[in-house]
Amino acid sequence: MRELVRVVLEDGEAYEFLEAADGLRCLALARSMKPDLVVLDVMLPGKGGLEVLAAIRRDPDLAGAPVVVVTAWDHLAAEASAAGADRFLLKPFEPEQLREAAAELLAGR
Repeated sequence: MRELVRVVLEDGEAYEFLEAADGLRCLALARSMKPDLVVLDVMLPGKGGLEVLAAIRRDPDLAGAPVVVVTAWDHLAAEASAAGADRFLLKPFEPEQLREAAAELLAGR
């Protein structure tokens, strides 16, 4: 999924990517790098994506970062929204959906 996100968003854009293979690394990386946008899968080893999202929203340095949550489980849309997701994409999603969400969220920063 990380590779797919990179390929989709690199297409014609000048984004710098940081990747984490699990939830704990994701949160540590976000805290150290203060990203402009987080694309977060719900299914992450160590600490689930919704747990990471909740931690991001509680962190004063990260709380304003836009977060796109992706998952194959459509029943988690309401939970992701309640946890503070700015966008929710159901896998499999069209590449253009991710591009549009990223562009819109980054334009608002």
